[in-house]
Amino acid sequence: MGVIDIIVFVAFVAAVIGVGLWKSKGEKTHSEHGAADYFLAGRGLTWWLVGFSLIAANISTEQFVGMSGKAADWLGMAIASYEWMAAITLVVVAFVFLPTFLKSGIYTIPEFLEYRYNSFARTFMAISTMIILVGVPTASVIFSGAKVITVFFQGQSFLGLDLGNITVGCWIIGIMAALYVFAGGLKACAWADLIQGAALILGGVIITVLVLKALGVADPAALAPTAADPSVTADALKDQGAIERFVSLNKAALPEGKLHMFRPANDPEIPWTALMLGLWIPNFFYWGLNQYITQRTLGSKSLNEGQKGVIFAAALKLIIPFVVVIPGILAFNLYRGDLADQAVKKNAPIVEAFDKGEASKVYVFTDTFAESNFDTAAKMVASNAQLLGVGDELNVQELSAEALWDKNADLIKKAEETNKGKKKGEKIAFSDKLVGYDYDAAFPTLLRNVLPEGNGLMGFVLAAIFGAVVSSLASMLNSASTIFAMDIYNKVKKDAKPFELVTVGRICTLAFVLIAILIAPNLGSPKFGGIFTFIQEFQGFISPGVLSVFIFGLLVHRAPRYCGTIGLLLNPVLYGALKWIPATSGIPFLNRMAICLGVILAVLTVITVLKPLPQPVNLPVNEKMDMTTTKVTKMWGWVVVVVTLVLYVIFR
Repeated sequence: MGVIDIIVFVAFVAAVIGVGLWKSKGEKTHSEHGAADYFLAGRGLTWWLVGFSLIAANISTEQFVGMSGKAADWLGMAIASYEWMAAITLVVVAFVFLPTFLKSGIYTIPEFLEYRYNSFARTFMAISTMIILVGVPTASVIFSGAKVITVFFQGQSFLGLDLGNITVGCWIIGIMAALYVFAGGLKACAWADLIQGAALILGGVIITVLVLKALGVADPAALAPTAADPSVTADALKDQGAIERFVSLNKAALPEGKLHMFRPANDPEIPWTALMLGLWIPNFFYWGLNQYITQRTLGSKSLNEGQKGVIFAAALKLIIPFVVVIPGILAFNLYRGDLADQAVKKNAPIVEAFDKGEASKVYVFTDTFAESNFDTAAKMVASNAQLLGVGDELNVQELSAEALWDKNADLIKKAEETNKGKKKGEKIAFSDKLVGYDYDAAFPTLLRNVLPEGNGLMGFVLAAIFGAVVSSLASMLNSASTIFAMDIYNKVKKDAKPFELVTVGRICTLAFVLIAILIAPNLGSPKFGGIFTFIQEFQGFISPGVLSVFIFGLLVHRAPRYCGTIGLLLNPVLYGALKWIPATSGIPFLNRMAICLGVILAVLTVITVLKPLPQPVNLPVNEKMDMTTTKVTKMWGWVVVVVTLVLYVIFR
C-alpha cells in the first residue's frame, strides 16, 4: 500500500468508528430505558438506517470470501440464490413476521417463544442460538476477514507480526470488533453501517469494473483453458470484449456451465430441488428469526419505517451477486494459477506428512488435486489401496487423473464400510481433503491483482471491506450479548437493573469474541468444504426447528404451548441423524433441512389436531409502537419480487 492508500484507509476506518460512537454517546445506560438504548438503539431507527444496517451486517468477508469462492468453483451463478431468494424472503418478513414482533415489543427472538409457548422454549433457543452465533458466523467472519489479510499481505509484517499468518489475522480482526461494540451498542453499529453499507456496495462495484477491465485485456491463450465449454478457443476470444469473454468462458451446458441458477438434481450443494424448499429454510431463519439480523428491525421507530427499511435492503440484495458472485467466477478465469498456488500452501502439511511416510490413514483429495498433482495422488491411491488390503489389484500409473480420482472415491467408500461397527480407536482415519485450487482465496486474489497502488483507491476498497468485517462482527457480538443479557441473565436475576444488563452484555462481548478467535483459525481445513458451506450447513442444526415453531406460533393460534419444546428438540436429533448415518449422509444439506422441516411440521400438526388450545394465546402489546403501514410500501415490496423473478428467468 502506498502512503495515500494508508491515509485513506486509516481516515475512513476512523471516520466510520467515530461517527458510530458519536451517535451513540447519548445512550442513558443507567436509566430505566438503558437496555433499550444499548441493545435496540432506543427503538428509534429510521428506514434508511434499518436498510443499510441490514446489508452491512449481512454482507461481509463471509460473502466476499465464501460466496465468491463457491462461484469460482463449480457453482457459479447458482450461489446467487442465497441473495436473490433473500430479496423475496425479506418482503415476506416485512409483512408477515415484523408486525407481530414489533407489536409485542420484544427485545429478542427467543423472548417471543416464551410468550407464545413456554420458558423452556425461550431458554433452549437462546442457548442454541448463542452457541451457533458465536461458533459459526462470528468465527467464520473472523476467519474470512483474516483470509483477506493473509492473502493480500502475504510475506509482510506489522509491528513484528506476520500478516501472512491466519491466527495473527484472526486476533487483529476480533479485537477491533470487540472494542467497537463494547463501547457503542446497536446505535453505533447502525450509524456506522449507514456509511459502511454504502461504501461496501461502491467498493464491490469498483472491483467488478476493474476485474472486467482486466478480463478485456487478458491474454486469450491464458483464458481459453478455463472455459467451461472446451470448444471455446483463444482465437474465438481474441476479438471479444470483456462481457462477451465472460459469457463465452462460462456459458456452457450443465453441469459445467457457471451461468445457470438451476443446478442438476444430483448437485451436492444446490440442486434445483433445494430451490423448491430447502433454500427457503436458511433464508427465512436468517432474515426473519436470526437475532443478529432482526435486532435491527426490532429497533425500528414504527412498523412502516421498519417495513420500508427491510424492502430497501431487499432491493440492495439484488445488486450483491453482480459485485460478489461474478467477480468470483472471473477470479478463476483470470487467476487460476494463483488459486493453485494458494492450494499448495493449504495442502503442504498433509503432503509433507505423507512424504515422510505417515501413511496410516486414507488420503482424500479432489479431482483438481489429481489433475495438478498426479504423481502424489497416484502414490496416495496406492497407499490407500495397500492400507485396505487391495494393493495387489491396482496399477495406478496406468490410470488417468479422472480415473485415479474415481478409484480413490471407491477406496474411501470401502474404508467407510470397513469402519462400520468398529470402536472409535479401531477405525481407519481419513486425512483432510487435498484440493487443486483454494477457492476461498478467489476474492483476496482479485484484490491483490487488480487494485492499483498509490492513488487511494486501494485504501478505500480495503477500508470498506475491513469495515464490513468489523461491522458484521460488531452486530453478531452485540446480538449474542443481548441474548445472554436479556434471555438468560435477566431470567436468572429478575431484578437486574438496566445498567447491570448493559455491563453483563459488554463482558459477554469480550468472552464471545475470545471464543470465536480461538475457533476461527481451524476453519481453513478443507474438510469444511469452504467457509460458506460451513456456515450454512451447521446452522441447519437449529434453523428448520426454529422456523417450524415460529410458523406455528405466528399462524396456528391454537397450537399447544409444548409444540415449541418438541419442535426445537426434535430438529437437532433429526438433522444429526441425517448427517451422520451413512445411508443418508450423502443427502445435500439443503435437502436435509427440507426433510427436517417437513417432519417437524407434520408432528406439530398432529399434536395440534389431537389437542388444540381451547383459547388462542394472548401476546403482549407495545402500545407506543405505531403499527400503521402504507400502500406505497406494499407496492415497492411487489416490485422487488417481480424483479427477482425476472433475474431468475435471465439466468435460468
